Parts: sequence; C-alpha cells; structure tokens
Amino acid sequence: MPTRVMVTGAAGRIGRAVLTLLAEREIETNALVLEDPGDLPARRVVTGDAGDATAVRDALDGADAVIHLAAVPSPLYLTGREVFGGNTLATFTVLEEAGRAGVRRTALASSYGVTGLPWTDDPDPHPAYFPLDEATPSQVADAYGLSKQTDELTARMMARRHSMSVICLRYPYVGGFDERLPAHAARLTEDPAAGARDLWTYLETRDAARAALLALDVPGPGAHAVHLCAPETMVPFPTEELLRRYHPTTPVRRPLPGRTAPVDTTAARRLLGFTARHLLSPSGD
Repeated sequence: MPTRVMVTGAAGRIGRAVLTLLAEREIETNALVLEDPGDLPARRVVTGDAGDATAVRDALDGADAVIHLAAVPSPLYLTGREVFGGNTLATFTVLEEAGRAGVRRTALASSYGVTGLPWTDDPDPHPAYFPLDEATPSQVADAYGLSKQTDELTARMMARRHSMSVICLRYPYVGGFDERLPAHAARLTEDPAAGARDLWTYLETRDAARAALLALDVPGPGAHAVHLCAPETMVPFPTEELLRRYHPTTPVRRPLPGRTAPVDTTAARRLLGFTARHLLSPSGD
C-alpha cells in the first residue's frame, strides 16, 4: 500500500469517500480540488485545475500513488469541447506529471459511459451481447463517452511511457444509501424503461472508494480497464425479463438468474480482488 496518495476531484462524491477510506487506513493524502470546501480529511489541500500542470505538480508533493477522479461527469451541462477537452487534458496532465514525479501506481475514474449507451442519440440503443464486458463494442456518440475512451488510451500510453500501472475504473451510477441510491432505485422501479440504457446497475460510494484503493495494489507496468457494479440490479424484477422487454434483439450468452446484473465484473474480481459489499435490497432499502 502507498504511504501518501494524491487524489484529484477530492471534494466530489467518490473523492470524499476515498479520503475517508485512506484516513481509516492511516494513509496520508494530498487533495487537488477546484475549490476548497474546508472540511476535507486530507493532509494537504491544493486548489487548482487537474489540467494545470503547475497545480498538479504542487499536489503531487511527496505522493507515491495517484487516484484521479476529477472530471466533468456528463455531457449534459457544458459544451462538447469543454467536456472532451477538459476531461482529456486533465487525465493527460495528471498521469504525465505523476510519471515524471516517479509515481508508478495510479487509478483513474473511467465510466460505463465508454459503452456509448447512456447518451447516444439512438432512441433505442442495445449492446452487442449480454452480459456486457470490457470487450463489448462501443457505440459512443457523445463528448463525455469519447473523453473516457480517450482517457483509457492515454492510460495505455502513459503506462508504456513511464512504466506505471494505470487502472481505469468503469464506474456505473454511484451513490450512497442516505438518499441518492434508494431514490434512484424507486424511480427505476416505477419506470424500468428509464434504467434500460444503464442496465439498472449501480455501485455504492464506499465500494467505489474501495475499488480505487485496491487498484493501487496492481503492479505495473500496464494499463487495464474494468467494469464495476453491484452483483444485482437495483430493481425488483428478474433480469432476463427486463432484457427480453427492453433489449429483445440482444443475445444473452449465459443465464442471468434472479436480479443478476447484466454486466460481467470478472476482470475486476481477478485483477483487483474486488466484489461489491454494500447492496441495496430489492425494495431499495
């Protein structure tokens, strides 16, 4: 395990959970944030943009590992140029400066959005097969999904360039049990069609943080992308029934009994030793 981790996007939902987990493990942290909220459990807080090399170098001081979470999280609120340009520049800058500083263990937030399903203009998108996995062909037609695809390519290049380990964590919908996940589960239970693009998958915030920490234990050099999600969907309906209704033309390659998530997380189990622990009940509690 590292002795000090630089965390970008540390004031965000996953970032705060990462800082809390690292503090529990007695691992020091440097936090890079756009604005300091004043309550982060970090040894040092640096204010700046993750695409700014000077700010990144400052935040890397003394760090021997990096968890890069800073990003525009969707294509909905900024222009495509801002989303793609901001996300890809930040990832390039963080990994390049980390490599130059001698950091060899890194993790970054990729996204289920690399599939292209969440924000494609296609009114009825379907993956090539179920369960979806890292080899599933992408249907990206939006700036956010493209930025995450590019981030994963950048990770491969940086792994070669700096002989580092870079783990790209393809996060699904992430939230806590306090409000976000139960409320979303209730919405999708009422209207399952609203979850068809995301395949009704989720990950609890503490599990998202634990996956990021486990990623720092993967030796390099090399870059790997892994899908993450809870083993079951967040809605109280059999998965195969949902797939027959909302993805009727997509072949199902193996049985998906009960509420089994239609996303294969074998790579995360094999590479990280990760399985989600914090699970919603079928009622969303």
